[in-house]
Amino acid sequence: MAALSAADSEKLQKLQSAVSGLTQISENEKSGFINLVSRYLSGEAQHVDWSKIQTPTDEIVVPYDSMPPVPTDSAEVQQLLEKLVVLKLNGGLGTTMGCTGPKSVIEVRNGLTFLDLIVTQIETLNSKYGCNVPLLLMNSFNTHEDTQKIVEKYKNSKIEIHTFNQSQFPRLVIEDFMPLPCKGNSGKDGWYPPGHGDVFSALMNSGKLDALLSKGKEYVFVANSDNLGAIVDLKILNHLVKNKNEYCMEVTPKTLADVKGGTLISYEGKVQLLEIAQVPDEHVNEFKSIEKFKIFNTNNLWVNLNAIKRLVQENALKMEIIPNPKEVDGVKVLQLETAAGAAIKFFNQAIGSNVPRSRFLPVKASSDLLLVQSDLYTLADGLVTRNSARANPANPAIELGPEFKKVADFLKRFKSIPSIVELDSLKVSGDVWFGTGVTLKGKVTINAKSGEKLEIPDGAVLENKDINGLGDL
Repeated sequence: MAALSAADSEKLQKLQSAVSGLTQISENEKSGFINLVSRYLSGEAQHVDWSKIQTPTDEIVVPYDSMPPVPTDSAEVQQLLEKLVVLKLNGGLGTTMGCTGPKSVIEVRNGLTFLDLIVTQIETLNSKYGCNVPLLLMNSFNTHEDTQKIVEKYKNSKIEIHTFNQSQFPRLVIEDFMPLPCKGNSGKDGWYPPGHGDVFSALMNSGKLDALLSKGKEYVFVANSDNLGAIVDLKILNHLVKNKNEYCMEVTPKTLADVKGGTLISYEGKVQLLEIAQVPDEHVNEFKSIEKFKIFNTNNLWVNLNAIKRLVQENALKMEIIPNPKEVDGVKVLQLETAAGAAIKFFNQAIGSNVPRSRFLPVKASSDLLLVQSDLYTLADGLVTRNSARANPANPAIELGPEFKKVADFLKRFKSIPSIVELDSLKVSGDVWFGTGVTLKGKVTINAKSGEKLEIPDGAVLENKDINGLGDL
């Protein structure tokens, strides 16, 4: 780490004494925060030397199809699963989709939430193989209380559910580099969760890591709670156990929709995650090209628990810092965050696995909700599976106007979700409402003129249509 300048050292000392007086957070959180800030001030190199980047070989990013098949003996499968824990990142609120509370309680399909589906998947696995795969939920201070209440409804299910909180760090006031809570802003706005890179130390600090190790658990499968494709995959687990890989990041082929996603590279003999923020300006277009960087990170991660313990104890997980400037009540603040994928370079025998696109099905907006609620997918045992009747391997491109942004508004505007198995693209803008049993095919654009309400009638079949008013129906 570069030495701090005299001015920065003084800044850090002042910050340290201010933080020591904050009673809302633990000593672990205080030292974690100060550690992050001092790394940030020392200006650790964030950019990579472009000339040293190499495309990873198949040994490093293992093609999914080349992994050995899952053992056929169910006793062997049970043994494998007994080593596993599933951890869902549950710190996000559904605010972008107009919901209050954890995003994982948004209803995805048939009245079931993300969390309902996750619980059903693991229950099915446990009963099929007679194993005990527990579910861990990493909450933030924003989602903790709500999640505790929601988890109550699963108390009779055949699955152990544990929750723990990720760290809570004070937002930094940019002007004088002091913690926002010391400025009289003592509410939730004064704080932030420092990104999912915090998962490793939070697991350790919560005591959950040691508890899992004492039960003989060896691997944790970490994924975003809103990724419906992130289900337990025995093939990957089997590969990691056999090859003693401490870390595996699932990557999948990049499409034009994913050009900003992080990618895996070989760099100075190690596998490393390259994020767009680290790319020198003159190479950004090259980074976004799907010719040179063909894969992107799904944030489905498989990590060895003993390795996490070793690296956290050694304070070795120095992931790239992501500065995230915000404004709170007119005050400019800074959040310093890290991402779990960036930890790959610190683990031994770390690999990527180039998995099918079906393992990446996130719901980030109402347009994604339309996809997963439609006949493009079916639901069984908590698994959302692609309808084989669709010939095109890619999902339709869907763009819904701001009228559909909030989940409640989205649901109001569809009497029933249209059939989209043969749809290529849909663009909707203005005050548009859909009747029941509507079918959309090919390329469809629906644009309601300003001040006009446009209702698509029940049973309408729209194929390669441009609709700008009632007369076009």
